[in-house]
Amino acid sequence: MDRLKIAVAGAGLIAQVEHIPNLLAAPDRFAVVGVYDPSAATRRFITDRYGIAGFDNLDRMLSSVQAEALLIASPDFHHGQIAAKALDAGLHVFCEKPLCYGVGEIDDLIAKRDAAKKVLQIGYMKRFDPSYELLLQEIDGLGGKLRFIGVEVNDPDAWPFVAHHATFKAEDVPALMIAEGRALQASQVEKAMGRALGGSLLQGFTGAYSSSLIHDLNLVNGILDHLGLASRQALSGSFFSEGRGGSAVLAVNGGQARCHLAHVAVPHLAEYTERVSLFFDDRRFELLFPSPYLNHQQTRLLSYRSADHHLQVTEHRNGFGEAFRRELDGFWSAVRQGAPVRNTAEAARGDMQMVADLTRLAIAAEGNVS
Repeated sequence: MDRLKIAVAGAGLIAQVEHIPNLLAAPDRFAVVGVYDPSAATRRFITDRYGIAGFDNLDRMLSSVQAEALLIASPDFHHGQIAAKALDAGLHVFCEKPLCYGVGEIDDLIAKRDAAKKVLQIGYMKRFDPSYELLLQEIDGLGGKLRFIGVEVNDPDAWPFVAHHATFKAEDVPALMIAEGRALQASQVEKAMGRALGGSLLQGFTGAYSSSLIHDLNLVNGILDHLGLASRQALSGSFFSEGRGGSAVLAVNGGQARCHLAHVAVPHLAEYTERVSLFFDDRRFELLFPSPYLNHQQTRLLSYRSADHHLQVTEHRNGFGEAFRRELDGFWSAVRQGAPVRNTAEAARGDMQMVADLTRLAIAAEGNVS
């Protein structure tokens, strides 16, 4: 048994519903040695429920538990600082998306990763979805035939899909700490964009793009990489609904193909739909994802082909493997067996560069409208 001693930074919803239970469900691969969170009530919840030691200070945890790796599930604006500290301490790092808001910060982390000779994997779990993996097999060699990719997501947030879980929402984090976090987030976005953002632009950059649509942008980039289509350019970006919704248009290989992406917040509808459609000149495919918080729900892959007037529609459901669990298995394999890292910091850098490009277009469009 080659268990990886791993600590967790941040014990909010994603850690409670996914990461901590999934780590504990793989005792042959992981030993969870500590959890850091600034909320005393959250730490008590985690310790009472799982028997994991809680820490109110990250440095104290890292010096106490002799971890080999750190899973980062803290608020987005803490990701880069915590990852840097972990790499400096000689730890392998699994970090939830986004890795950082700015590509300069990501470049610094890549340098630290290389100097430490450690694994740095980003939490884009959809790249481990069994049906996504099957899609890549189905489209192998079709790069020259791609015409269009469409992504449409309607998302009420997590509330309809976590009510059956035992979760805890902290209400004891000091107001000063919350205010400092918001200021830190704004300063990081300003550094990333070269200008201060506020209102719907800040919300759109950090929420609609960097927290939500980033998953689909990364998924599309993975598809295009597999198809050998390296050329992709931001053509249009926009935010709506006070920055809670976002859309984007990309050019693929110049004039060969287009990609349209949209994420729509629907806070009072207990339904989640995520559809990724790929159109080639002789076939098309659809990936239909369930809510990411619903474990072991199959992603449906539909393929459409025809011979003359005979249309054939085939539905594939490629097993019940859980993407959140499989990405942790991938992290373990990278650390213990030297397997290639599927979701690299370099990929995250490309994603955030595209987010910055799209945001600049959104800023320009807002200026034209006003």
